[in-house]
Amino acid sequence: MRAERTVVVDGSPVHVTEGGAGPAVLLLHGSGPGTTGSGAWAATIDALAGSWRLVAPDQAGFGRTPLPLGSRGGLRVWTEQAAALMDALDHESYAVVGHSMGGAVALALAAARPRQVTHVVPVGTMGAPGAPLSPDLDAVWAAPATEDGARDMLERILLDRSLVTEAAVSARTAAMRAGQAAFARLFPPPRTRWAEDLTLSAQTLAAVRAPALLVHGAQDRLTPLRAAALPLLDHLADVRLHVLGRCGHAPQVEHPEEFHRLLGGFLGRE
Repeated sequence: MRAERTVVVDGSPVHVTEGGAGPAVLLLHGSGPGTTGSGAWAATIDALAGSWRLVAPDQAGFGRTPLPLGSRGGLRVWTEQAAALMDALDHESYAVVGHSMGGAVALALAAARPRQVTHVVPVGTMGAPGAPLSPDLDAVWAAPATEDGARDMLERILLDRSLVTEAAVSARTAAMRAGQAAFARLFPPPRTRWAEDLTLSAQTLAAVRAPALLVHGAQDRLTPLRAAALPLLDHLADVRLHVLGRCGHAPQVEHPEEFHRLLGGFLGRE
């Protein structure tokens, strides 16, 4: 079963969805408007709760987690908050799974906390040196909080258009409207600077000691495979890449059974 609560981290509230029991796994969502920890990872929590304790926060500026006073978000803020959250929850060691923006945060966290992070799984990740801001990610960050905006965003994220149902569009529209004021502060134009903020240096990537599993969709338009995932193979010390065909930017949504088998097998490795 999933449960939700608010944890005070360095004086700022962080909304968290949790489930399961066992070794801890931190799940970090991506950056699209309306994204939340529970919205991004509920199915993963349900699938893996029998073996792991899964922790899915709303990162600062998303969902029910406000930006800390005076902050505009960014890689450093999200990384430090994630580390402090796991300290506050008394998890001495944990794996980190991150989607898109969350993948960059996961890698930064693994570099900053090598003794705590046991495994790192960037999914459709940002963060590769030299990766440009794609037109589709630029459009997603700029999406208006309307049904048309939500539909256009989902059609860019998902290759399988059958998943872009009216129910999915309505739910995403509501989430976008609820978080509209906070999100407006995160990625104002020119948005290239925010993609650059989420880019990790070769030195940071070299500091990642945990085994890394990159999971990427072959048809990912937001973070294209060749620009986003392949360059990381030259920078991470212990890395493997799994590419899913007929898949866009969200493997956990488009191929959930295969994704969860892959993730569970990797997390179960010593």
